[in-house]
Amino acid sequence: QVQLVESGGGLVQAGDSLRLSCAASGRTFNAYRLAWFRQAPGKEREFVATIRWSDGYAYYPDSVKGRFTISRDNVENTSYLQMNSLNPEDTAVYYCAAGWGGPVGLTSTYNYWGRGTQVTVSS
Repeated sequence: QVQLVESGGGLVQAGDSLRLSCAASGRTFNAYRLAWFRQAPGKEREFVATIRWSDGYAYYPDSVKGRFTISRDNVENTSYLQMNSLNPEDTAVYYCAAGWGGPVGLTSTYNYWGRGTQVTVSS
């Protein structure tokens, strides 16, 4: 069993930066992939970033590439999502998720989910 707890959300202005954290506990993470998704009101959950826990290989969709950076701390079992140049379209609840192999952008790939943290970007 894996538990994930997100933190770091808040209200910021357009152009600001924010760093989210996802603290993981439970089973060892060496075989896991961890990802961040977001969901805005009335929209489907959207893939934001993923990192392979064993070697740190990261992948992003075009919508956030160059602005968002995912990282992990193997000692603290924590993943971070650094978000720069935020704009109102980034407003959403951000979730972290953990799983094994499978298409990285699909929610069905991930077996464990946190409860999310709200990010609101004002214009």
